[in-house]
Amino acid sequence: MQAPIRIKGLSKQFKPQRVLKNLDWEIEAGSIVGLLGRNGAGKSTLIECLLGLRNVEPESEVYLFGEDVRHMSDATKAKIAYVPQNSDLFEWLTPRQMLNYFKAFYPRWNDAKVDALMQRWNLPYDKVISQFSGGQKQRLSIIRALAYEPELLILDEPVASLDPAGRRDFLREIVDSVIDKNTTIVFSTHILSDLERVAMTVAFLANGRIVHQQQLDDLMEISLQVTGSTDLVNQLSPQKNLRSYRIDETHSRLLGQWSATQSAELLARTDLRVERLSLEDLFIEMTK
Repeated sequence: MQAPIRIKGLSKQFKPQRVLKNLDWEIEAGSIVGLLGRNGAGKSTLIECLLGLRNVEPESEVYLFGEDVRHMSDATKAKIAYVPQNSDLFEWLTPRQMLNYFKAFYPRWNDAKVDALMQRWNLPYDKVISQFSGGQKQRLSIIRALAYEPELLILDEPVASLDPAGRRDFLREIVDSVIDKNTTIVFSTHILSDLERVAMTVAFLANGRIVHQQQLDDLMEISLQVTGSTDLVNQLSPQKNLRSYRIDETHSRLLGQWSATQSAELLARTDLRVERLSLEDLFIEMTK
C-alpha cells in the first residue's frame, strides 16, 4: 500500500532562520500520529509544506499517496482534509449554505454523517457562522473535513479553543468517525493529555527535523532515563540512544531504550539513578 505521507530532504527557510532542515518523515496508512514540538519548532510550517501550501526548496521530496504535492491530481486532493488552527470558514454564510457549497465538489459527501455530527454537537444549520463561538467554528470545520470521508486527515492544533471536557469528546468523536475506515490522521498539539488519549504514534519535531517517531505505548514502556557517573553511563548499551549529554565534569545522562530484561536489570541498580519518564518529561528531553 502506498504510504499516505513520504518526505525526504525537506528544507524551508524564512530568512535568516532555517525552520526545517533536511527533514525525512514517513507515515503508514491507518496511523494516528501526534506531532509534538515546542512553540516555534515549525509544526505548522511542516504541515503547510506537506499540503503544498508553502513552496519548498527544489530538492525537497514531499509526496502524498505517491504524488508530488507540487503536482497533485484532483483525485488525490479529494482524499485529503485539512483543519487549520484558525477557522477558515465562510463566516458570512450559514452552515447549511456553506456545506451545500462544498458538497458540490465531493462525490463521496456523506449527508448522514453531517446531520449526525451537527445534532451531536448541537450546531444550528441556519445561524450565520460569524455568530458562532470559537469552539463551534472548530467543530464545524471538522464536520466539513469529515463529510467527504477523507483518507488523510490533517489537524493543526484542532482543539485549542475548547475546554478540557470539550477537547476530550471532540477528539474521541474524530477518532471514532474514521477508525473503521483506515483513515490516516496527523494532528499537531501542545496539549499532551489530548495526545495520550487518541494518538497511536508520536513524532517529535526539534531542530528542524523529526528526531524520533514511535508507537506511544512502546515509547512509554521501554524508555528509561539513566543518570550517574560518566564512566558508568558510558558503559551502557541501549538498543536505541534517544539522547545523551554531560551534566557536569563527572556526571552524564542517557535517555535510551532497552529490552524488558535489560530494563529490569537497570532498574535494580543502586549505582545509577534510573527513571521511567512521563510523556511530558519525554517531550521536554526529546525537544531540547
